[in-house]
Amino acid sequence: MANLVLVLLAALEIGFLVFDQIKGSSKGTWSIRRLVVNLGELAVFLLMLLLPGIDTSFRFKGLILLLVLRIVIAGLFALINRKKKESKKIAGKIVSLVLSMVLISGALVPAFIFSDYNGLPLHGTYKVRNTDAILVDKDRVEKFEQDGSCREVPVYFFYPDTVSAGEKYPLIVFSHGAFGYYQSNVSTYMELASNGYVVVSLEHPYHSIFTHDTDGKTIIVDSDFMNSVMTTGQDGTEEDIYEVAKDWMEVRVGDMNFAIDEIVKGADSKDVSDYWFESDNKKAEVLSVLDLIDSSKIGLMGHSMGGATSVEVGKIRDDIDAVIDIDGTMLGSITGASDGKFIVEDVDYHVPLFEIENMNAHKEAIEAERVGYPYPNNMIRKNADVYYGTYFEGALHMDYTDLPLFSPFLAKLLGSGDVDNEYIMDKFNLLAVDFFDCYIKGEGEFQVDPSYPGVSK
Repeated sequence: MANLVLVLLAALEIGFLVFDQIKGSSKGTWSIRRLVVNLGELAVFLLMLLLPGIDTSFRFKGLILLLVLRIVIAGLFALINRKKKESKKIAGKIVSLVLSMVLISGALVPAFIFSDYNGLPLHGTYKVRNTDAILVDKDRVEKFEQDGSCREVPVYFFYPDTVSAGEKYPLIVFSHGAFGYYQSNVSTYMELASNGYVVVSLEHPYHSIFTHDTDGKTIIVDSDFMNSVMTTGQDGTEEDIYEVAKDWMEVRVGDMNFAIDEIVKGADSKDVSDYWFESDNKKAEVLSVLDLIDSSKIGLMGHSMGGATSVEVGKIRDDIDAVIDIDGTMLGSITGASDGKFIVEDVDYHVPLFEIENMNAHKEAIEAERVGYPYPNNMIRKNADVYYGTYFEGALHMDYTDLPLFSPFLAKLLGSGDVDNEYIMDKFNLLAVDFFDCYIKGEGEFQVDPSYPGVSK
């Protein structure tokens, strides 16, 4: 729809130039016509608000401000130039046209980058609320800073709104991928919460594209971490990957373990005085959410590096009931590298595991198995007591997040296929509910196809 807005406003600008050139005008007349055209452009946009995909959100807010500002400026020039009789030169008119199109195009950039996505329909019976807090790990020094400060882990809760007295819900903890952030899979959290789960999405400072700390300061992704992921993933040897992956996993596993411990402690003791940081107006809400959690029922899930984190934490803790790995290489199982091959631990995996892969990763895993290459995901599949796996045809790495729904443009840059993302996320979210229902709530039988089409049929 942004294209339609741009085309119509461009047509008005070009039409104005042609009309004014045919009719001829003095500077005074041109300034009045310029004001009329600017008023007309705003009127056209306001009428277009009746169309789907055009709104007054941040996507078009810059354009609205621009159109209003141009009316104000045009009005001032109309007053200043109203008595000027000299002709308006064609060069000045062309400059005005070009400048107008540059400004309009620039103001429309957010509308081209982002969609009008407002979330997927929920299938559960509960309405969903959310709140947040920050956990301060006093036993870990922040490695990304030099001031000796403690590691902080922001946590975001998505939970059933209206509940019966004493009702408890399983806890699901989510970890985002490299350069991701806590909202990477909001549709998944919302679907789970609507079906009777308390979902906590962690943010990993300096691994997240941005977050904030207890001082309110914005924390952006660490440049060295970003470079290590980009360069090692593309050109690094297995030895290089192992060396950096150890550090990645140490940070993330520490974050998830700490968060689980403190959430369980808060749910059991109703005390958030030691390690929790929340504003006074949120403390009661955080306590009310913790009171909803059944700490004896815990599931983990994550995307990409967050999936690897979930799998590893599920392996080392004895209080995890089920794990979902969303297209993550299980880095925690790599214990070394030699002669261009990973050394992968060959140990049992006792927690029910559901893995969803992108199409290319699925093919690579099959090839690794065929040639005998030690791929960590294949080893865990072999050793898992309960394992399910699937993939969507044509889906790439980012297609298992909400990014393609929110910004198809950015998703394509980062890795998205030609698929129906609403269908994929809706189907995956329901599979996640069914999996956790089966292995955490003990309800129903989980069934999943080996693969699914990338578009709805």
